[in-house]
Amino acid sequence: MEKLRDITVLYTACGAIYTPAFIDCLKDNGERNIRVIGADMAYDETMIPLIDKLYVTPKAIEPGYIDSLLEICEKEKVDVLIPGMSNELLKLLENKEKFDAIDTKVSLSNRKSIEIATDKYRFYSFLKENNFPVPKFALVRCADDLIEACKYCGYPEKSVCVKATNLSGSRGIRIIKSDVSRFDILFGEKPNSMYTTMEELLSTLREKNSMPEMMAMEYLPGVEGSVDIIGDNGKVIYAGYRESTVNLASIPQVAEIKENKEAIEIAKAVCEALGIDGNADFDFKADENGHPVLMEVNPRVAATMKIFKKAGMNLPYLRIKQLLGEELPKVEIKYGVKMKRRYQEMFSE
Repeated sequence: MEKLRDITVLYTACGAIYTPAFIDCLKDNGERNIRVIGADMAYDETMIPLIDKLYVTPKAIEPGYIDSLLEICEKEKVDVLIPGMSNELLKLLENKEKFDAIDTKVSLSNRKSIEIATDKYRFYSFLKENNFPVPKFALVRCADDLIEACKYCGYPEKSVCVKATNLSGSRGIRIIKSDVSRFDILFGEKPNSMYTTMEELLSTLREKNSMPEMMAMEYLPGVEGSVDIIGDNGKVIYAGYRESTVNLASIPQVAEIKENKEAIEIAKAVCEALGIDGNADFDFKADENGHPVLMEVNPRVAATMKIFKKAGMNLPYLRIKQLLGEELPKVEIKYGVKMKRRYQEMFSE
């Protein structure tokens, strides 16, 4: 195989726990050398052995963030920038021409798909308007909306999931189950449990005069899974399904590559409707009849990308090839590949 030219990739939010997997996907690509530059809002010495260079930037919400990335890209001659956070996508899109001017390609989808996918209530409304199956859902703008919204979603006969519409990483998510008390949660659930009671959540929301917008939705009892894709302006060119049997803070701890044509067909249809370009992660949960129901879409590289690499589909690297305009290979995904996430200490002196 002819070796391709060496390139430099900038990865933001590189302090994330899944960064080692991302770096492995890039470094172990079988075709070329990739120099990986990391950017994060905090300097972490334990990252030094993993990446080729580390830069500290302002937070994504701060004014100097884009300028700092542009400076890094120009100084390091970055070929491709891969965003690691959802909350930076629109800001990067608004400044895409500046990166184009210095020959840095940024992995981004279009404005419509980013705006809809990063607002959970707007995303559910989009699914409903386009006749995709969705659980019952209702908007919660203040604490007083919570009870009626949950009743609409089936509470107390059914459990209800309440989540912030514009947060990620399991922030602002709780599951209200009528037959679970605070005593049961204290002694029967682990400290990271998302279960709560109606009384406790109401009390929490009333602590402040205002609150982030939330939504209530019917809680689905089935197994969780995700379809990870690469889109080409709405057309899916790579797709695979992973079932997640153990999750912690929305990140799968135990997963397996399986065949799920129903979930993949839904992902393809939504990808087309939104015109998604590049990496995206479609999160599903099965209903009481075992059918996959789409819960949300993250228009970026997913945390559990490495399981697909092990199954023969290196999604971060394939996206880089797509951005560089290179010929994309045919991929045969291997079913039955299993993953179990374990701790591995990293040290610095």
